Amino acid sequence: MKILVIGNGGREYALAWKLLQSQSIQQVICVPGNGGTATLRGCQNLLLNVQDFEAIAEFALVNDISLVVVGPELPLSLGITDYLQSKDIPVFGPTQEGAQIESSKSWAKDLMQSAGVPTPSFAVFTEPEPALAYVKTQVAPIVVKADGLAAGKGVTVAATIDEAELAVQSLFQNGFETVVIEECVTGQEVSVLAVTDGLTVRPLLPAQDHKRIGEGDTGPNTGGMGAYAPAPIVTPELSTRIEKEILNPTLEALKVRGIDYRGVLYAGLMITPEGNPTVLEFNCRFGDPETQAILP
Repeated sequence: MKILVIGNGGREYALAWKLLQSQSIQQVICVPGNGGTATLRGCQNLLLNVQDFEAIAEFALVNDISLVVVGPELPLSLGITDYLQSKDIPVFGPTQEGAQIESSKSWAKDLMQSAGVPTPSFAVFTEPEPALAYVKTQVAPIVVKADGLAAGKGVTVAATIDEAELAVQSLFQNGFETVVIEECVTGQEVSVLAVTDGLTVRPLLPAQDHKRIGEGDTGPNTGGMGAYAPAPIVTPELSTRIEKEILNPTLEALKVRGIDYRGVLYAGLMITPEGNPTVLEFNCRFGDPETQAILP
C-alpha cells in the first residue's frame, strides 16, 4: 500500500513514522511534508499546497494511492474529504459537514447540547454590542472564543471583565463574525483522541499538552508547547465514562444529523475537582503536539 499524508508538522512526521512500521505499507508520501519526513526511509515529500485538492487527487489517482490521511484541520474544513471521495479516493478524515465540530464552536456546542454531552454553559453572538453587554452581566473568570478556526489561539480565559471585553472587541475587529462566551470551569485539561469508522469509537492514550506560552502556565494560549501521554489523571474508570458519556453520544448525534463521521474525534476535556469530565471543545483531526506523544 501507498499512503498519502496531508500536512507539514511534527504530527505528520509522527503519522508517517508510525505508518511505515506496518508491513502492509511500502511507501508514505507527505504533502508537503517537512525536513523530518524527508529523512524517513520509505517516505518522500511532495511540494503541493494542502488546499490544491485537484492536484492532490490527480497525484493519488495516477500513483495508485490506497489511502489519504489528513493531518490539519484547515483542508478538512474546506472539504478535502468530500472532493477526494467524489473521485473514489479513500480518506481518513471527516467530511466538511463533520469538520464543523471544530470549525464552528457554536455548531459544536449545539451538537453537544442535543447529545446531552456535558459542556460549560455558553452564549453565542454575531455583533459586538450584545456580546459586550452580556459580558458585563457575568462574573470573571470567563472564556471568550472565536467561533471559527484560529490555529489554537482563538481562546481567551479572561481573569477580569475588562480583559473579556478586550477579547470580544479583538475577535470582531480581526474579522471573526461569531463569538462564543463561555462559563469558565476549573480542573485539569486533558486531550482524548479517538478513531472512528462512523460506527464505533476507539479511544487512544489520553494526553496532556502545555498551551500557555510562559513559565508556570502563564501568558496567552498557543497551539501547544509540548505534550505527554498517558495522562495519569484519566484512570481506566474515567476512560470508560468518557467513552460512554461523551464520545459515543457525540457520534450518535452526528449520525442523527446524517453525518458519516470517519477519522479522529478529539475531545478537549476539563476534569473537574470532583472528577467529572466536561467538554471544552472538539477537534476533527489528530492533535499536534499530542500525536507525537501518543503514537510512539
